[in-house]
Amino acid sequence: MSTQDPSLLPIIKVRNTGSVLFTLGVLCALLYLGRLLLVTLLVGIFITFILDPLVRFFMRLRLPRGFASFLVCGLALLVMYLGALLAFSQAQGLWDEMPSYTRRVNDLSDKVLMEVESAEKTINDMMAPKRVREMEALRLERERQLAEQQKQRRRRTTDPPMSPLLPPAVQEVRIRPERSPLVEYLYSNWQQFYDIALMVSFVPFLVYFMLAWRDHFVYNFLRVFEGESRLIASATMDGIARMTRAYVVGNFLLGMVLAVVSTGFFWMVKVPYWLLVGPLSGFLSLVPYIGLPLAILPPVFAALTVYDNLTAYVVIGSTVAFFHLMALNLLYPKMVGARVHLNPLVVTVALMFWGFLWGGIGLVLAIPLTAALKAVCDHYPGLGAYGKLMGD
Repeated sequence: MSTQDPSLLPIIKVRNTGSVLFTLGVLCALLYLGRLLLVTLLVGIFITFILDPLVRFFMRLRLPRGFASFLVCGLALLVMYLGALLAFSQAQGLWDEMPSYTRRVNDLSDKVLMEVESAEKTINDMMAPKRVREMEALRLERERQLAEQQKQRRRRTTDPPMSPLLPPAVQEVRIRPERSPLVEYLYSNWQQFYDIALMVSFVPFLVYFMLAWRDHFVYNFLRVFEGESRLIASATMDGIARMTRAYVVGNFLLGMVLAVVSTGFFWMVKVPYWLLVGPLSGFLSLVPYIGLPLAILPPVFAALTVYDNLTAYVVIGSTVAFFHLMALNLLYPKMVGARVHLNPLVVTVALMFWGFLWGGIGLVLAIPLTAALKAVCDHYPGLGAYGKLMGD
């Protein structure tokens, strides 16, 4: 029986710590570099968890799993197509009225600036002595006169308009329309959008094959393990499936409830494009930590051309905040939180970590990914302490 030299134990511990840190660094780099592929796979898995109960329902009606999966995916695509068509019609009308919204925002900005300047002038009049006010008024008058003189000087020295008899290259430069900022952004980042569109096109196929071949994949995956390890792997998979399904399905149902309630309220108060704004506000309300301001922005923006008084916007924002707080405090613990079992500190760190790696989509996927990691720790013998550390 060989024993290690006690003097070498600190060196071994340092090497082990360095190996762990190096492995974590490599893993983070792979997660960042392969984020598009990994996000596509995870989105497909989460959609599979949402649709799997429907597949089981059709299978109880004596339908084969392959045909039931095809039927469920077809119905899901049809619902998504009709929803996208409705959203596109609403968004097109909103885009046509964008100039009026722009003018309204400019008018409100000018009004706010005027109010701020008026308040500042009132405060200065109350606090500044009369002589200081007279000197300030004289300074402003001199600046106005100088600005007027410079304007007149520019008018006198302005060059005559360019002759139309210019070289073709110059004429082409002059008449070429300038791209809008949105078009310029899309043009400069077309490769990124192409990659995203390419990955999104794989999601329906991923979902169908995951649903149709689920039993085959699970059976052959468990055959990789032997003995007690197979039981642990099976329990781990069941735990991940339960936690992830509870989070995904619970959030989806909660988002539907918020969307229906918000849409009804916006219809009652005559907010324009309520069919688009209601679902958008309802599902944005589920974004962790920043869901409330995101949920308030769409209805407030849509109502700019309808309401002039501040009271209407306060009522809309307060009602959306009421829906948000009621959903998160009453419905969320029962529909989602009771099965996820993550403490607030771990949730915050997870949001920071996955948001840093994957951006906005990382905020959406952070909690189910962390819940799945906790399920692995809970069922693997050597990681039980870490599962308890992440638990509530």
